[in-house]
Amino acid sequence: MCIGIPMKVVHCDGLVAVCESEGQQQQVDMSLVGALDSGSWVLVFLGAAREQITEQRARETADAITALRSVMRGETVDMDSLFADLMQSEPQLPEHLQIKTEEQEKHG
Repeated sequence: MCIGIPMKVVHCDGLVAVCESEGQQQQVDMSLVGALDSGSWVLVFLGAAREQITEQRARETADAITALRSVMRGETVDMDSLFADLMQSEPQLPEHLQIKTEEQEKHG
């Protein structure tokens, strides 16, 4: 399994950027997202930015990674605060499955 790490663009030179996460800087391939301004957030997988994300999504993803690291160390974790975006919402089916479910309900 590959986990995407939220990183902030420090500076970008064409399709290569220096990005930062948790005080560590890394060179990131920006081929899939294009050149971005400093301060933008990206989700990085194996040294390549896969998508541009909002600062809020970056924070939520970082909190989830923090929770996973804590659980792996056997520490007590406040899941309500670290997964706040999930705790306050009901799971949603993807749109293509919602359509099938609605059709099944109509036809009994």
